[in-house]
Amino acid sequence: MSRVLVTGGASGLGAALVQRFVADGHKVLCTDVAAEVTGHGATEYRQLNVRDADDWEAAVAWCEENWGGLDILVNNAGIATGGRIDVESLDEWDRVVDINLMGVVRGCRAFTPMFKRQRSGHFVNTASAAGLVHPPMMSSYNTVKAGVVALSETLSHELSPYGVSVSVVCPSFFRTNLADSIQGDDTEMGATARRLIEKSPRTADDIAAKVIAGVKKRQFLIIPDRPALIAWRTKRFARPLYDRQMRKIASRARERAEAPGPAAGGTGAGGSTGASSVPTAGER
Repeated sequence: MSRVLVTGGASGLGAALVQRFVADGHKVLCTDVAAEVTGHGATEYRQLNVRDADDWEAAVAWCEENWGGLDILVNNAGIATGGRIDVESLDEWDRVVDINLMGVVRGCRAFTPMFKRQRSGHFVNTASAAGLVHPPMMSSYNTVKAGVVALSETLSHELSPYGVSVSVVCPSFFRTNLADSIQGDDTEMGATARRLIEKSPRTADDIAAKVIAGVKKRQFLIIPDRPALIAWRTKRFARPLYDRQMRKIASRARERAEAPGPAAGGTGAGGSTGASSVPTAGER
């Protein structure tokens, strides 16, 4: 039986992971930004804002005092964002970097001393297919998710001498409440992302099942769905095809943006058509 902490555990992928860890017999501390959450199904619940270093210190102290340590930290909390580089605001960049990237950094940094002392531990960092493939009109989201992948790989090597392992999760779009977090100035891009999330045939539980299987195997790169796997392999082994697909997406977006009428200024159908062949995704 492992001791597990999940951030962003009150909804979406986080909630699905909490439920599956509990079903497997593990102790689970579900955390989220809300002061109280009912029906989370975890062993314990605690408020944790991943942007707050004090909250992380308190979570470490709680695990030490109540469980004597921690075995698995799931850095899952995050938001959806995106937009063209000249449309999305710098404030939105600051927000997504602070939550999606620095939130993971804070979590890993807070629990690493404990894991080193234990000579054991497992970080599970939720990234995205967008951390592996990088469609246009998603520069902020692609950047932070690629950062999570890079951080995870770095720590997998750095912490290996201490018996600490790392997994990074890279799903494509799946149905979740992630779309509710979309903000920013590029509203048409946000609408496109919402459509892709809501129309996905995959559920958060589908993704969670594959994640748990990967964690049990101590697998580093967990790509839990076929569209994400195809996109990653296309980039690795058929780069000219990958580049042509990405440029087609960008060309369609330009046509939509420059066309007269109410659709002007957005990515519209161009984003959704292209993203179906080279997907991106969110977490939570």
